[in-house]
Parts: sequence; structure tokens; C-alpha cells
Amino acid sequence: MNIIYCDCFSGISGDMFLGAMVDAGLPLDVLKNNFQKINLPEFRDITVKKVRKGALIATQIDFDLVKVHLNHEHRSLSSILEIIKTSGLSDGIKQKAIDIFTTLGDAEAKIHGIPLEEVQFHEVGASDSILDIVGAAIALDFFNVKQVYASPIPLGSGMITTQHGLLPLPAPATLELLTRSKALIVPKEIQQELTTPTGAAILATFAKYEQPAMRLEKIGIGAGKQEFHWPNVLRVLLGEEITSQTNHIEIETNIDDMNPQFYASVMKHLFDNGALDVYFTPIQMKKNRPGIKLSVIALKQNEAVLTQLILRETSTMGVRVKEIWRHKAVGEMQRIKTRYGEVTVKLKRLNGKVIQASPEYEDCLALAEKLNIPVADIYRETLIQSDLFLENE
Repeated sequence: MNIIYCDCFSGISGDMFLGAMVDAGLPLDVLKNNFQKINLPEFRDITVKKVRKGALIATQIDFDLVKVHLNHEHRSLSSILEIIKTSGLSDGIKQKAIDIFTTLGDAEAKIHGIPLEEVQFHEVGASDSILDIVGAAIALDFFNVKQVYASPIPLGSGMITTQHGLLPLPAPATLELLTRSKALIVPKEIQQELTTPTGAAILATFAKYEQPAMRLEKIGIGAGKQEFHWPNVLRVLLGEEITSQTNHIEIETNIDDMNPQFYASVMKHLFDNGALDVYFTPIQMKKNRPGIKLSVIALKQNEAVLTQLILRETSTMGVRVKEIWRHKAVGEMQRIKTRYGEVTVKLKRLNGKVIQASPEYEDCLALAEKLNIPVADIYRETLIQSDLFLENE
């Protein structure tokens, strides 16, 4: 797995994200062992339980913390970063946690109008918030996540009581983080905090606000603490990204009133302008008129050029465009020696192994005409030599 998609229809918080990752398969022992490497004397244990949120079952995370004779509710950014840097966590986990806290610190510094080194965390400086953020870093490292994606973020309304007094929702830090990450936001008619600064910091550090094409492998559902009239959960989808889906398109149009002599010219110009494949399909159109469906496979980046070319050089009034994905073998050209001469052969590789060889017809035809022998003889001889070549691969 290399990507995750956060379906934030009910917002996101640090504990919801961590609960979803545990629900998706992050082992509890991995979390506990890593948390023990942090110098947080108040941390004792972590508990996981299944809870019902509306019609859904989700995973809820709770930390077992004890009171100690230290003021841990007010920590500076530098002290939190020092805790992470001096811990026994792996370098990858450390860096992810540091990145999240630094992103959060930058937002706090801006909204309070103070230098970054003077930032003091209050609610976010509490032990459970540190564990949420470090836990998120542990989860991203465990699943080897290369990219985080997220849905639009719902914004609640109302007021919240903080160390700074009453503040409007979304909290100023949350709003600043969502602004910095250019988040997509949607209204939600409820006077509750749906997205917390911790959840927003995770997204602002790593997320792109779009839904990726992916091969889905796991789903995790993390529970929020509040009860709403909908399931208050965060769904996280984990899987492999399919990059080719958004890279390729298919352009189609139906034509029944164009001189068929023009089709050859249209095809040539489409290929000249980047089309990967062009083909014509006989179809029956309205009023029982015979027609042609023109289909073009191309890279998405060539969409504008090719659609304009079709509209300009054919009689159609419009085209259809849809995104597609292609599963491709690797092709390479190889010159094969035969008793008639050299012929170019196209080799097809799958997973690094050559599985097929196809002689180039034009090469075979040129040799056949030069030697005045049937082209089939050249083709068969090239296939035989290709098989011998493949045996020695």
C-alpha cells in the first residue's frame, strides 16, 4: 500500500485518524512499543474498543494517562520537538511527527502574532494530543504511505472554550491550517467542532484534497467522541495508486454525413498530433443511416489539441471524452539475424520477462521484394530465429 484517502464526511481529529489506522490493521503492539520510546512519564497504556456510531461499527482509541507533578498541559513547540528528537523512535517516524508539529506551530505563530520559538501549546500540548500526532506518524510509517489524499472538509459552527477563552468554530488554528493547505471545505449545519487542529495539522502536512484512482486493499473506520444524528466516524481507504487512470483519455464521436475519403487524412493528423491509437467502427445511426464512430486513445495532456482537430476536420458537432486506464506490457525493438538478412522484431516484456516476439511486417516485406521470395517465408524464418533468441534470454 502506498496511498490513503481520508473520507472526512464528519470531519477529522487526531484520535479519529489513529483509530481508523488501527481499524485498518495497524497492530496495537506496534503503537505501544513506539509510545514507550517517548519520554512521556504520564503515559501508561492505550486501549482500543469497538463502538457503534449510528449504523456503523468503528474503532475508538483511548489513552491511559496518570497525573504527574509536572505541568504538561502547557508545552512549548521546542520542548515537544525535543521530546520527539530524543526519543527512541525511528528517523522516519520522528521526521513525520516533527513535520506535523512544525506545521501546527507555524499556524499558531501566525494567528497569535508571535515568533515560532515563542509558541506555547495548550490543548495540543496535552499528552493525548502528542500521542495522537506521534501515533499518526507511526501509522503512516507502518503502512509505508507515500501520499495522503482527503475529501472536502466539513466545517462546524458555534463557539469553543479554550485556554484563550471563547473562540469561534472552526478554531482559528484549524482554519489557518486548512487555508495553508488550500483545503476544499463544505458547510455542515451543526454547532459542534468537527475538524480539530490536530486533524487539520495531519492533513495540512501531508494531504492533497482530491480523490485518487486506487486499487483498494483495506478500509479503516475511526470513531469520534461526539454523538451526532449521523455516524461520527472517519473512514480511511488504503491501497495502491493507479496513476494511469488520469493519464489517458478516450475521445469518441459519431459521424454520418462526411465524405469517407477524408477519414484517412483525419487519422493521419490525429496520429501526428499525439494520438496513441485511432480507429473507426461502423455503426447504425438515427433514421437507419450508416455511420462511423471515430475513437481516439490519447494522453490527457493532448485532449485540447485532439478535440479541436476533430471538430475542425470532421463534420461532427461534438465529441465525448472519458478517462480510462491502460495496463501495459513493456515493448522494445530488437534486430534479429536471419539467413535472409536482419529483421526488426518487437519484444513484449511482462514483469521483466520477454513473453512474445513479433516480426515487423515492413522489414519482412522489404526483404521479400529485394530477394523476390514470398513474404511469408521471411516472416516464418524470423519467428524461428526469434524463438531461439528468447531461449537465450
